[in-house]
Amino acid sequence: MKNAIQSPPDISGFQPLPIGARAGAGLKPEHVSQIMSDSPDIGFFEVHAENYMGAGGLPHHQLSQIRSSYPISLHGVGLSIGSEQPLDREHLHRLKTLFDRYQPALFSEHLAWSTHDNVFLNDLLPVPYNAEVLDRVCMHIDQVQEVLGTRMLLENPSTYLAFADSTMCEGSFLREVADRTGCGLLLDINNVQVSAVNQDYCPRAYLNDFPIDKVEEIHLAGHAPDQDDEGRLLLIDAHDREVSESVWRLFEEVVKASGPVPTLIEWDNDIPAWPILLQEAAKADLVLTSANRENYFATSRR
Repeated sequence: MKNAIQSPPDISGFQPLPIGARAGAGLKPEHVSQIMSDSPDIGFFEVHAENYMGAGGLPHHQLSQIRSSYPISLHGVGLSIGSEQPLDREHLHRLKTLFDRYQPALFSEHLAWSTHDNVFLNDLLPVPYNAEVLDRVCMHIDQVQEVLGTRMLLENPSTYLAFADSTMCEGSFLREVADRTGCGLLLDINNVQVSAVNQDYCPRAYLNDFPIDKVEEIHLAGHAPDQDDEGRLLLIDAHDREVSESVWRLFEEVVKASGPVPTLIEWDNDIPAWPILLQEAAKADLVLTSANRENYFATSRR
């Protein structure tokens, strides 16, 4: 007898669900049963698009259960927006099918590249910030938004070195991309902290130059401390532990300046029990609620 969960579920009734200024968590298969049993008070769930590009099976069965109760954010890792070669049309078609199937509230991708010729690299590699790359990234984003029929969000990367041939800073590059394509931005604050430590600059100075007005989602994650060959502190964008206190402080400062936006707790390695991940999301919710309250009273006093 064929297992029923191997058949694609009927999701024809799904309607778009907006994401409010709440905290969410990455959806992990080992947490689904408890989530469905407990119905936790959480703003949304985010999934990596490439994990759901098959036609059916257990992943779609689980995601359909979650999507029936919660909005979702779709986060891509395989479009290779910064690649010198054209976007993979078959990958983009699979993404469109997935987008139509689940009607996510948000879709985001990375400012990175991961393909060369017919080789897919299992990493998100940075790009130099210059006019040639700017034109290419904008062209690719225009193509994605046209196919999906919606605005996408572009995420700032975590980096370890800077390109000698960059002619503009990351914040200016991202603002230009957003202005030219109409896309929004996903601000990964852990990536800001990682890059700032690794390249020896101030994360707050970076954020002062960042186009905060374009931010429609925030990511928070944990990083792993290491050392480079000369014994200096090196941070690895590991997503394998709690959000660090330095990232929490930056997050508080950002939402006070920008107001609350949907915020995701990313934890992709050494995945903890569900209550630990939910506790991290609750902590982010407190920051968002506090910022919302402060903005309300500031507006009321005017």
